[in-house]
Amino acid sequence: MFVEALAVAANLDIQKPGRRDRIGLDWTINYPGRGGTIGFPAINAQVKSWSKPKGNDAEFRYPLEIKNFNMLAGPAYQIPRFLFLVVVPTDPSDWIDVDKTRLLLRHAAYWACFHGDEPILDEDRQGSTHTVPVPRANLLSVESLHGLFAPSFRNMLVAK
Repeated sequence: MFVEALAVAANLDIQKPGRRDRIGLDWTINYPGRGGTIGFPAINAQVKSWSKPKGNDAEFRYPLEIKNFNMLAGPAYQIPRFLFLVVVPTDPSDWIDVDKTRLLLRHAAYWACFHGDEPILDEDRQGSTHTVPVPRANLLSVESLHGLFAPSFRNMLVAK
């Protein structure tokens, strides 16, 4: 819901890619197209929430399952793919606060791109995790969400 709320605030369209999780994506976000047309450009996101973050002042160090990493890594996609890491309070009752004037979502979301990384093909490691860096500077906001549509991310992909 955190990501959905940001996309709506950014005036972007957001939808689930499908009922079955075969491609490791939670959201497709795109600029709205005219009625009956395809929205473009678009990005895809895999979303993970984390209540006990680890890392340092510069980055989070998230243990992502290798199969999920492989669905984000490398340039062989037509649409840019990102990891969105939503850092939440430990107690789910603290995630949201509502009153007559506001809806507050705690804490924040961050993004990472792995287009420049190679998928992990080691069969012995399948089922385990690969710790990935998620820069703290990559705070997901309305402005930074729009920035993820930049041509530079599409230009990193082989399947343009």
